[in-house]
Amino acid sequence: MIQWITDQMRTIELMTSVCTGAFALAQAGLLNGKKATTNRKALDILQKYFPEITVIQDQKLVDEGNIITAQGPDAGLHLSFHLIKRLMGEKAARIAADTVEYDGL
Repeated sequence: MIQWITDQMRTIELMTSVCTGAFALAQAGLLNGKKATTNRKALDILQKYFPEITVIQDQKLVDEGNIITAQGPDAGLHLSFHLIKRLMGEKAARIAADTVEYDGL
């Protein structure tokens, strides 16, 4: 799986992870020198085993340009709207959020 993630990074514009998926990105070396987040209960573990990553503890998501990490399951929803906004614009994100009655934008 780690090799597949590494291979994908060569051909895609954007890589994301939710929750402890950040550990797979970290193991692939994709988060080295970057800021990232993960599930709140795993933040200290990520920092301990991957000291080359700046672990952000108080944000639901961290956007580092071509890699975005999100904290946990509810942050995955926040990430979805962040991606819509980034790729399609604020109006599209608001329409999507209103459709599912999401107030987090």
